[in-house]
Amino acid sequence: MPPDVIRLRDACLTLQGNAGPVEVLRDITLSVAGGETLGLVGPSGSGKSSLLMLMGGLERATGGQVTALGRDLTALDEDALARFRLGNMGVVFQSFHLIPTMTAIENVATPLELAGHADAFAQAEAQLRRVGLGQRLEHYPSQMSGGEQQRVALARAVAPRPAILLADEPTGNLDGVNGQAIMDLLFGLREEHGATLILVTHAPELAARCDRVLRLADGRIAGEDLRSAAE
Repeated sequence: MPPDVIRLRDACLTLQGNAGPVEVLRDITLSVAGGETLGLVGPSGSGKSSLLMLMGGLERATGGQVTALGRDLTALDEDALARFRLGNMGVVFQSFHLIPTMTAIENVATPLELAGHADAFAQAEAQLRRVGLGQRLEHYPSQMSGGEQQRVALARAVAPRPAILLADEPTGNLDGVNGQAIMDLLFGLREEHGATLILVTHAPELAARCDRVLRLADGRIAGEDLRSAAE
């Protein structure tokens, strides 16, 4: 079995709300193996996106430990976390998070340039063509449809060939046709690059494509389903 790339041990996340502290995640212990596809499902407010953010170092655990690729994320400062993510993680958000003043190719090339790739624009163009946007290289986000913007976001996430790919409701803002296309691209690119994929979704058909699905409720892991057990 491939070694674990992510481990959480008794991880907790407590945030300060207007009425006092709110326990968002409680006592989360789990491991994710290299190359695995893991789906996180559950009702709104169950902690799915927060758990994904902990795994990516985008939220800092207030208790327990979070380890990715052998690094203790809870021990890194913000600059070190940013450097670690840049070299090892790709993130796809529901709301795309493209830079509006940059063209498609500039959006994809930026993380490659930051990571020191001399051929950043050539790699960005190749990845955009891979997701079917060869004719949109010089278009700005406002000139593209939602499905096209999500393709740019996906290209940006996978272009640096990260070991870990995180996706938060990647089809949530898309219609059925575009959502299916993004699903196919997401899993196709994951397989092509050999990345570990962890995604949050409300779509049963997307969760069904994962090797393993964790069900969250009230900030805890409430259950687990294996695809092999269901087939």
